Amino acid sequence: MNDLKIPNLNNRSKQYLFKNKIPLTRKPRIKLIKESLIMAAISIIIISINYAIPQKLKLFNSFVSNISNVITEIIKIISYSYEIFLVIFILLSLFFAGILLIGAFYRLYKAFKRKSRNINF
Repeated sequence: MNDLKIPNLNNRSKQYLFKNKIPLTRKPRIKLIKESLIMAAISIIIISINYAIPQKLKLFNSFVSNISNVITEIIKIISYSYEIFLVIFILLSLFFAGILLIGAFYRLYKAFKRKSRNINF
């Protein structure tokens, strides 16, 4: 049985992996012209939108101060979230400690209750 060799059809060499996927023909001239016109139209639309934005210099000048304000606010958020997580941890630990204490007292109660009811005949 070990002498029987079955060819694996899924094991193709890597050099033939993309052989039929690459188009070997060039694009027609009309298609290239259409694509270039679409690209030029999109670029003109983007430039006109940028031109229509008022007070661009003021926006560029306030950009650095806005970035510094954002960074300071992020630092404040991180410090506040640390305090929030600390309070949540304290509350959860007190809750679980209370559950453990209640369970301990309940087991002690059951242990003493069981010994008092043992009646020998």
